[in-house]
Amino acid sequence: MDDKNIILCRCEDLTREAILQCIESGCRTIDEIKRVTRAGMGPCQGRTCRMLIAQELSAYYKVPMEEVLMPTFRPPTKPVSMGVLADACREGGAE
Repeated sequence: MDDKNIILCRCEDLTREAILQCIESGCRTIDEIKRVTRAGMGPCQGRTCRMLIAQELSAYYKVPMEEVLMPTFRPPTKPVSMGVLADACREGGAE
């Protein structure tokens, strides 16, 4: 397998080549790459790909891994029905 065809972000099905294209176009942080490609925005929230992308940034810009800015993390959210909120309110005694 060609190195460029290696999948770096499994959730978003992004290859090393796609990440390198972002870097070559001027992206300098994982957050910038995330905005362009959605890398790290899948179900794993970057747990499997952020270090791989950081390694690519480190190698391309010839900086130590410690200097690569890690992305901001936000907990995943899911919709909650109004019924669940109403039940929680009733159980908590707020009426």
